[in-house]
Amino acid sequence: MIDVEQIAQKVDDAARMAQAIPQISHDDVVLSLQQAYDIQGLSIARRIARGEAVVGIKMGFTSRAKMVQMEVHDQIWGRLTDAMQVEDGGEVSLTRFIHPRIEPEVAFLLKEPLHHKMSLQDVTAAVAAVAPALEIIDSRYQNFKFSLTDVVADNSSSSAFVIGPWTDPMEDLSNLGLVMSFDGGARQIGSTAAILGNPYRSLVAAARLADAAGLTLRPGFIVLAGAATAAEVLPSRCHVSLEMQSLGRVEISSVD
Repeated sequence: MIDVEQIAQKVDDAARMAQAIPQISHDDVVLSLQQAYDIQGLSIARRIARGEAVVGIKMGFTSRAKMVQMEVHDQIWGRLTDAMQVEDGGEVSLTRFIHPRIEPEVAFLLKEPLHHKMSLQDVTAAVAAVAPALEIIDSRYQNFKFSLTDVVADNSSSSAFVIGPWTDPMEDLSNLGLVMSFDGGARQIGSTAAILGNPYRSLVAAARLADAAGLTLRPGFIVLAGAATAAEVLPSRCHVSLEMQSLGRVEISSVD
């Protein structure tokens, strides 16, 4: 029998103490997707009990190539809390993480609640602002090895994020060029087209998935639309910047 409360405590402790744990799924334990989301919710509830507040969600598997690689047919999501946000231009200590990686994203700020069965036009109208963003992902599992349900239980690997200046929403975000650089050298070059062909489609999926989980994406919430390129291992003492066409720049520095 799977004890979701016990597993949630293990995942939360691993994140809080930055100590890797064996993956949950193995020959004797098979988590369902619902159990994985239950574990995620219970783990985040422990953070809320310590004083954190949920400020939005992040989307995962918004790349068609990643979906094929993982043999999945839908997106996944995780929760963002205020303690995970790092100030634009600020520093983040790598002691918070186990094996951190960083990736470029588009962030949305909501002015209207999202709900099930919203169209592309509906979600576009619900956005107050957009911004370039960087997300630090950090699987709590040893050797960065996990199954689909393992990663969902682990808050879809979400660990920290930084958001650049908010700007008025653009109707067309479907093909904005971007460059993510380490210490001034380009490491990933891509386009927002990698996010389901249009980042607004990620909002449609977010509305559907959150509604199914009983979570209301309310005004003031942030939604990270998903990675626009492959993630890069985040080294120590590194300045990371993201330049995104029409949306501007966001940056962060890692420290020991």
